[in-house]
Amino acid sequence: MTEEDVRELVSRLPDVEVVIASEANVAPAVAWGDSFFTYHPPDSAERAHSQPFATLVTQDYPGFDTASDLGRPGVFRVNVAVGRETFTALFGHSPAAHAGHAAEYDYAVLDRLLPHPVYAAQGWACVLCPGEQTAAELETLLRQAHALAARRHHRRESHG
Repeated sequence: MTEEDVRELVSRLPDVEVVIASEANVAPAVAWGDSFFTYHPPDSAERAHSQPFATLVTQDYPGFDTASDLGRPGVFRVNVAVGRETFTALFGHSPAAHAGHAAEYDYAVLDRLLPHPVYAAQGWACVLCPGEQTAAELETLLRQAHALAARRHHRRESHG
């Protein structure tokens, strides 16, 4: 999958807003070129509280997120908020327990589903350069993360 394949796949899901960070949308320079996918129905006023359910990052964030070595040519990472239950099913330990397992993972390996190197404790997973081994599973996880974001959104709006 290419970066554009991922953007197209996610943008086809209902009520998804895709923002590619840039100077024009006042994003921090370190994030320029990265994509953020949020669930945001057009009739909703809840934009301020919308958090991405997935992101696509193209470079390391110095001093914060460098374990994936995204400075390699053509390497990008798709990050997905899979939630606690799915995270535990995928990796055999809870997000809260991830710190004790972090050394078991090579966060720079391509085309393998991994806990997110920084946000695993929040139930995020990732794939660097999804390909033959992970594309189908990644697509399923993106759809599930979208559905989870939609449920959260509607729950907040009904209690709001």
